Amino acid sequence: MLHITLWKRILIWGLCALGLLTALPNLFYNRVEKHNDAIVAAERAGFETPEQAADRALWPGWMPSGIVNLGLDLRGGAHLLAEVQVADVYKARMDALWPEMRRALSEARGEIGGIRRAPSDPAELRIQIEKPEAMAKAVEIAGGLATNVVSLTGVGQKDLAITAEGNTLVVRLSDAERAATDDRTMQQSLEIIRRRVDEVGTREPTILRQGSDRILIQVPGIGSAEELKSLIGTTAQLTFQPVVGRGTDPNAIARAGQEILPSLDEKGIYYTLEDMPVVTGEELTDARPDFDQNGRPAVSFRFNPTGARKFGDYTAANVGQLFAIVLDNEVISAPRINQHIPGGSGIITGNFTVESSTQLAVLLRAGALPAKMNFLEERTIGPELGQDSIDAGRLSSIIASVAVVAYMVASYGLFGVFASIAVMVNVVLILAVMSMMGATLTLPGIAGIVLTVGTAVDANVIIYERIREELRAGKRVVKAIDDGFSEAMSAIIDANVTTFIAAAVMFFLGSGPVKGFAVTLTIGLVTSVFTAIFLTRMLIVLWVEWRKPKQLIL
Repeated sequence: MLHITLWKRILIWGLCALGLLTALPNLFYNRVEKHNDAIVAAERAGFETPEQAADRALWPGWMPSGIVNLGLDLRGGAHLLAEVQVADVYKARMDALWPEMRRALSEARGEIGGIRRAPSDPAELRIQIEKPEAMAKAVEIAGGLATNVVSLTGVGQKDLAITAEGNTLVVRLSDAERAATDDRTMQQSLEIIRRRVDEVGTREPTILRQGSDRILIQVPGIGSAEELKSLIGTTAQLTFQPVVGRGTDPNAIARAGQEILPSLDEKGIYYTLEDMPVVTGEELTDARPDFDQNGRPAVSFRFNPTGARKFGDYTAANVGQLFAIVLDNEVISAPRINQHIPGGSGIITGNFTVESSTQLAVLLRAGALPAKMNFLEERTIGPELGQDSIDAGRLSSIIASVAVVAYMVASYGLFGVFASIAVMVNVVLILAVMSMMGATLTLPGIAGIVLTVGTAVDANVIIYERIREELRAGKRVVKAIDDGFSEAMSAIIDANVTTFIAAAVMFFLGSGPVKGFAVTLTIGLVTSVFTAIFLTRMLIVLWVEWRKPKQLIL
């Protein structure tokens, strides 16, 4: 019989009410967005500014605050295609290997004679041996520093390829190690870029590896491609170096093992530093905006156990000396070591603002990019163009909805009104589910919603046609409606399963825009089945219970 138990009625109306409440923040998009941004910014900084408090008050805290994120084509933003210079990592590996190689070969000086590093390609290390007849011994010693390649494809292979050319020992990365290094470099670059972009609160960025050495970066809501480049392109190479001297001559000649770097805040001041850092940013575990003892913005930091030990040992042995904090070849601060600093924590002071200290903390916390990047393609999509896309999508959705409603009402009368109500609720539920998921809506996603509006009534059409057949067979109204829903169920399930399979294929094999279409289509399938089978049935049952019709013209 055409009957719905009380608990099912409560569940159906409850789900509809929950969907409406969850989708409601999208009607107040800008206010909710500012509210969410203020909460995230305050949590990251550890304190709340008056402006953030005002933004947080724009939306009640007890209300749902999830919204559908707008993609690059709707919100505007920046698009970059970057090429990672993986060869930079080879040079860094060779430079880091030289001190260890020099120490190992020096221990056998009696057999191989003197050694010195010769000019070479950045990707290799060339060492001249005083006694060419002992080259085999030198190759053996150098080979002892090779380790196994850490990768699935390089199992059993060594990371160094060592050869002899006359009286020169040549050290390069092996082919297997180069492949593993390239992969690690790309993965590290992807992670660092993702962390830097996430730190500034952008929503749903697209950061993907393309090919062997390229990265696609799309960030909705950011001002321009230049702004995005400045955020991700900064290498943030932090070092802590001993200070030898301080002066005003940028052309002064530095001794071997020293370098002259400018001060970031003190115009015209240059520091002479020892070029070997005591600790580096790679040993940094945390950095956050803070305030110094005078209440001025600063950045606090903390080292890992290795860095903490080296930092503590150096400060204990050099009390009273200047200690430079260098970021990207500029001295941002050169405090005096007043006492031993154990524990591996400290603070960077300088001419900071709250904004600049927060930005520096972001860069330090995200780490240093392992290699430089060349930007092959950059594009800025203005918010005006994104708004035009939103307006076009809204207009197409309205036209599609009006056309569907008009057709259903013209074809099925009052039952067409019930189906139209179900379609509108279906759209609300799609937005609610996407808001809970934090999904991103793009132009293809809007196309998926419009398609869902058009196809959501298919289930109702099948049901209504089955009811018509039952009425023609002479069944009473209640029996015809009940049998119409029962008989149509298998056809509805089959049709939606096949569409779901197509959506799954598009999601797993498609690119970003295709995936966006597949996500909205899949969500629409689930919600349309719910609204067509359960909500429409509920509306019809209520009407039947109220009017108790003896006959039905459909």
